[in-house]
Amino acid sequence: MSEAAIRARCDAGDFDGAMTAALEAYADELFGFLVGLARDRTQAEDAFSATCERMWRGLPKFRWESTVRVWAYRIARNEFMRTTRDVARAKRGVPLSEVPSIRGTMDRLRSATPIHQRTEVKDRFAKLREQLDPEDHMLLGLRIDRKLPWTDIAKVLAASDDEPSARDVAALRKRFERLKTKLRELMKDA
Repeated sequence: MSEAAIRARCDAGDFDGAMTAALEAYADELFGFLVGLARDRTQAEDAFSATCERMWRGLPKFRWESTVRVWAYRIARNEFMRTTRDVARAKRGVPLSEVPSIRGTMDRLRSATPIHQRTEVKDRFAKLREQLDPEDHMLLGLRIDRKLPWTDIAKVLAASDDEPSARDVAALRKRFERLKTKLRELMKDA
């Protein structure tokens, strides 16, 4: 329903309304994904802000080759990697205070408890995840937390815009299985 509402607003030329609908549908999980990756709320907020800005700017040109959810995760991943590589990057573009849909979402997220901190089990699992590299951490987040299908995960993690092959998807599944084995070993050690 959310995807259809977002597309209908885009088709009608209401990109701010479409962005608001996209953020209502996916902001919590995107922000939780970034907090889990960054392990630092400030860095996650920076990456989330940059993600929202890129989504807002890119929505009029979105080609609908994937869902908005997958597209948003890909942007979030790229922005996380960018902020990790260049923490001191200059702020650019439209100030968030001028974009009502982003400002309202940021205010709500700042006052809410992050998803990964809501239960004791998730806290323990988050500590184990800290021992993983960022790519493995993303893979876990997209598959377990966000329940994305393997083809969508392959699109999010792909280095290019090409459609992922069946071999790419199979490699991700195998990597995920190795990752689960590694986590089981870490659980035993903990």
